[in-house]
Amino acid sequence: MALNRKIAYIDLTTGEIDIKPIPLKLRELYLGGRGLDVYLLYNHLRAGVDALSSENVLLVSAGILVGTLASASTRTHVAAKSPLTGFIGSSNMGGFFAPELRWAGFDHLVIKGKAEKPVYLWINNGKIEIRNAENIWGEGTYNTQTAIREELSDDEVQIMCIGPAGEKLVRFANVRTGYKNSGGRTGMGAVLGSKNLKAIAVRGTMDINIKYPDKALEYNKKIIDRITSTKFCQIMQKWGTMFIYGVTNTTGLVRVNNFQLNQHKFSEDIECESIEKYSVGTAGCFGCQIHCRGKYVIRTGSYAGTYSEGPEYTSQGAFGAEVGCRNMETILIGNHLVNDYGLDTLETGSLIAWAMELYENGIITDRDTDGIKLRFGNDNAVIEMIHKIAKREGFGDVLAEGPVRAIGKIGKESERYCIHVKGMSNLHSDERATPSLALGIATASRGSDHLRSRPAIDLYHLPLELLKKIYCQPTPYDGPLSSDYRDYTGKARMVQWQEMCYEAVDCLGVCKYHTIFLSPNLMNFEDFSNFLFYNTGLKIEPEKIWEVADRAYTLERLFNIREGLTRKDDWLPDRYFDEPTPLGLDIVKGKKIDRKKFKKMLDEYYELHGWDENGVPTAEILEKLSLDKEPTHIL
Repeated sequence: MALNRKIAYIDLTTGEIDIKPIPLKLRELYLGGRGLDVYLLYNHLRAGVDALSSENVLLVSAGILVGTLASASTRTHVAAKSPLTGFIGSSNMGGFFAPELRWAGFDHLVIKGKAEKPVYLWINNGKIEIRNAENIWGEGTYNTQTAIREELSDDEVQIMCIGPAGEKLVRFANVRTGYKNSGGRTGMGAVLGSKNLKAIAVRGTMDINIKYPDKALEYNKKIIDRITSTKFCQIMQKWGTMFIYGVTNTTGLVRVNNFQLNQHKFSEDIECESIEKYSVGTAGCFGCQIHCRGKYVIRTGSYAGTYSEGPEYTSQGAFGAEVGCRNMETILIGNHLVNDYGLDTLETGSLIAWAMELYENGIITDRDTDGIKLRFGNDNAVIEMIHKIAKREGFGDVLAEGPVRAIGKIGKESERYCIHVKGMSNLHSDERATPSLALGIATASRGSDHLRSRPAIDLYHLPLELLKKIYCQPTPYDGPLSSDYRDYTGKARMVQWQEMCYEAVDCLGVCKYHTIFLSPNLMNFEDFSNFLFYNTGLKIEPEKIWEVADRAYTLERLFNIREGLTRKDDWLPDRYFDEPTPLGLDIVKGKKIDRKKFKKMLDEYYELHGWDENGVPTAEILEKLSLDKEPTHIL
């Protein structure tokens, strides 16, 4: 059955492995994936632990629908205490790893301790081995996967691994599977590196029995037809997320030269159409019809002949707009390097852009940067800094510590220029004209983020009738809404609703691009409920799935509070309030966030969640969500 997958407790220090079933009670409370991971983290990790110590606990999981007949049921979730922020560490990636993990018999891995020497885990049809990885320590993520497949004599083995950045404990190192799929945020790769865990390899041929296969197939076909009929899907199939850049840049909603500008002029070469001369097709993740992953070959220069996949919208910003570069090959090379090194593309580019603004303001000099001319538009400097960050060489060693620690090393005068929330850098978007998006990055549980709560459809000026249809279900909401993305009215509800939607899909293991993220016509809570019933037999109504998401998100909040989070952490950098946007269309030009209105919006957001004025969940909401007795140590 889809519910009979196990949980494995793996102690890398002792080598002990304990395998247990997952109680139905916890399935009903958290479903799986991200939801059950935060439960396990809250129950197995004591407060105040150093994120890079052997005491940190690493969770790797597949959502409850992964590998079933649900559309794009492919996502892997990775969690731990974040070495970047000190709060909840949580990252999510597509590909084929999570389905293979389920076919091998497991939904959740709880990894503790630290191996004496580099190791990897080999998981195959219900069995787990700890194997020597000394021969691949130091290898990039591409060679690591090839070497493990060769050692196991099986090209179908799916591998999650780290690169040299994770081994060097770069605090925003990521985990990787395949050529492109990355668990990019919060530094989960550094946690693997701190445990001497190079990789997890899985192979499975164990069936997942679908409860109502005919109904599941019929419903999935209905959803696929809905998805593929949208303009969003059709453009994603051609350009992937790169298409977003043309719209946001034209409007004036991107960060350029760190935070100095909000429109990247004369940057036609990094528009999505420019990828055509490098493109060799597209690919998709398990069970996905969109196929948004580009495949490309670098044609000229010292990287000529290099094959890679992507780039995403985030890499266009990281190695284009933010650093003032206008060369597609810089983006493609940068994208390739961070993938092989195992670095978060977003954090890498943002920190380089921050350093460039510091350099141009004289806060850092050639003496600090090892002679690298960190000026905006210097393509070579961007590529050189990627290498230095991954290897922790020179000034790269400073940036490898992430925003908060790097500010401590450079000096207080550098803080104003760093665009981060909770110690994690923001996407290359500029939210000064979009209060809903600004609230989302300020309150997101894992730090400044565009995949935790982003109401991107707020940018579409949708009719109020449609907004009410979306945001007034599956739980009632009778407050105001606004179709104007510059307005503050009702935006707290939009952010809360998207939080619950994204938490739910991360528990299910479904891709966010198949939900109401970039299109209002895609999957919602009713669809989640139907997919769950047809595939697993669990009958959980849409409002109860909302409750599952609310429970898991509130537990993330409790985890963060236990680690020291306060209301002041749900706030934006001063530049959002003090510096109006200098460029863009008339609708966004001259905009900045209003402090008083933002504070009121934050109060509304807390109230919607059932949290007090300091953002602390009330006793009433904890009892309602069955969180008043946590940690319960059921599993």
